[in-house]
Amino acid sequence: MFVLAELKDTVRIAPDQFNLKLVDAVRDEIDRKLANKVLLNVGLCIALKEIVSLQDSIILPGDGASHTEVLFRYIVFRPMVGTVMTGKIRNCSREGVHVTLGFFDDILIPHAALQHPSRFDEAEQAWVWEYPLEDGAKHDLFMDVGEPIKFRVSREIFEETSPVGPPKTDAQSTQGPSTSTAAATAAQETKTPYKIIGAINESGLGVLSWWDQQGKEDDQDDEDNTEYDNDEDGEGACEE
Repeated sequence: MFVLAELKDTVRIAPDQFNLKLVDAVRDEIDRKLANKVLLNVGLCIALKEIVSLQDSIILPGDGASHTEVLFRYIVFRPMVGTVMTGKIRNCSREGVHVTLGFFDDILIPHAALQHPSRFDEAEQAWVWEYPLEDGAKHDLFMDVGEPIKFRVSREIFEETSPVGPPKTDAQSTQGPSTSTAAATAAQETKTPYKIIGAINESGLGVLSWWDQQGKEDDQDDEDNTEYDNDEDGEGACEE
């Protein structure tokens, strides 16, 4: 789930930080720059692990700050495809079930990857697994907000979210300022730099309470079917 990424960057240390040790100043600057940020095709940066090497610092003309090339290792959140994880249901939509890990919210279990058959309940705003019973009836199992859910990572999606340039065509340039601004804002809002796609359409995955209840029922059945040998007085013997 967490990996170490070896990165290289040129770190700028402002003059007001010269009173600090170089290693401490570099560490603070790297964390300020990367912590809780998504790097394209790398993952969500969590914290600095260690500094591998520091090159000689230089001061550029017209800039009083020092610039140091740094090689470092950073703790990154990027679960491998196939990893089984446990989170909590954040909300449900027709698109699927949205899951959060507390520190990472962009996890989607699409409706096609839910247990089959499932339906979306408009009134409850929740997905429902129509669990088939032995007599042919169905028992509704709801995926409620806040419920712990176990899922398997099936895919990861990285998207470039850098600012876009001005319109390139005449047709785009003739749009009104409010229209073009609204369109650009909407396009930016729909982009997520790093998204995880999950699946729960296999045994043992899904809302944890489903399987906890099934386990309790199985244990109860085992206890009911336990046979005890009678002792000489005809009373059942039970091993402590």
